[in-house]
Amino acid sequence: MTENEISRIVVNVCYKIHTKLGPGLLESVYEAILYYELTNRGLKVERQKPLPVIWDEVFLDIGFRTDLIIEEKVIIEIKSVEQIVNVHPKQLLTYLKITGMKLGLLINFNESLIKNGITRIVNNL
Repeated sequence: MTENEISRIVVNVCYKIHTKLGPGLLESVYEAILYYELTNRGLKVERQKPLPVIWDEVFLDIGFRTDLIIEEKVIIEIKSVEQIVNVHPKQLLTYLKITGMKLGLLINFNESLIKNGITRIVNNL
């Protein structure tokens, strides 16, 4: 399955979740439901996976965690904030660079229309 195919599934599931629940819940609620929905579709999903930084061949466990990693190809960063700020896409791009993955989705469920809350972040895709 390609990054784009995974992305399509995630966007559709986010639309389903947002249509039923709307904005305003905690990020952890959206994350748990998204995890549930994606695993029920047979996708391999890792939740709250620690992400070490490697510097001079030394693993530095400094507390980074990805919200979801799907099929070891796509990172999902979930927000439920009034507004996405510049640091949010940069954070996801850094996660992509650290892991070598090529696609991430920054999803802000606190939008009246979920399509306005989904930002695609690429790393040499």
